[in-house]
Amino acid sequence: MSEQKLFLFYKKFGIYVILAITFVVFALFADSFLTQRNIINVIRQISMLGIATVAVTFMMIGGGIDLSIGGQVAVTGIIVGTLIINYGFHWSIAIVIAVVVCVSISLLNTFVAEMLNIFPMIVTLGTMQILNACANVMTNGRPIYGMPDALVNLGQGYIGLIPIPVIIFVLVAVIAWFLLYKTYFGRYIFAIGGNPEAARLAGINVSKIRYSIAIIAGVIIAISAVLVLARNTSAQPNPVANFAFDCMTACVLGGVSFGGGGGKLGGAIAGVFIIGMLNNGMLLMGVDPNWQGVIKGIVLIIAVGIDCVQRKPKKVKLRAVTADEPEH
Repeated sequence: MSEQKLFLFYKKFGIYVILAITFVVFALFADSFLTQRNIINVIRQISMLGIATVAVTFMMIGGGIDLSIGGQVAVTGIIVGTLIINYGFHWSIAIVIAVVVCVSISLLNTFVAEMLNIFPMIVTLGTMQILNACANVMTNGRPIYGMPDALVNLGQGYIGLIPIPVIIFVLVAVIAWFLLYKTYFGRYIFAIGGNPEAARLAGINVSKIRYSIAIIAGVIIAISAVLVLARNTSAQPNPVANFAFDCMTACVLGGVSFGGGGGKLGGAIAGVFIIGMLNNGMLLMGVDPNWQGVIKGIVLIIAVGIDCVQRKPKKVKLRAVTADEPEH
């Protein structure tokens, strides 16, 4: 098989081959991996990570990235918990406020990146540090307990045999898929991610689309934050370690281009399942947490490397065509 055919095969089916291999490896070597209780637990945890990954998919396809997701989840959960426990807010009103908080943070990140012409990764790296510090300051490093049963049920309850977070994940993924692939808005996202200047010349309001992406991502992150809070039954200063890293790894592993303008939501979701199984399987096998980070880091580097190699032939081909053009 030629190199080009190999890359084409990986682009279409590689993520699903990796998913199958990961499942088989842990099914054979990790005790209790295939038990009903563990599978349900994995799917539930994957759902929360998957919802956040949908937000990251929107941002990465549009040419952006957000490293502050973990901080947003922490601060949002603390705000919701504080409003409910300390100020007597109804949990539904607290959730609405959570959405406002996440959307505001996402819009602020976009505003700073747009106004100062800074790459979003740098802006959100700073936001991540601020939010993580704020989460610890707001709680003095202590969890906030006593969430109402109705809220906890969102993270731990079932509808029939299906966990509620799984149902919410599916709904979010379906709506996101429709927006990305069945609307003009989705086409604009791909366009500005691939080449913002060309998109601007084509009449697309690039800033407006970027702010729209920020709003959508903020709403989705808020949903994930509330489910994490409900699942943990408490607001914690660091409820989801490496959340942004796992989301980004899942996206790149699933074929979402790190440079923007390309990728499939289905691939990103498959990447979420791989990351979820890696987290769970390595834990069951007793792998040291530090080595777990090493392994996931290697996975990310390989995925980014493959993405860069896939994009390189297109640029080479473009230069070759340009060089062959006659001079005027």
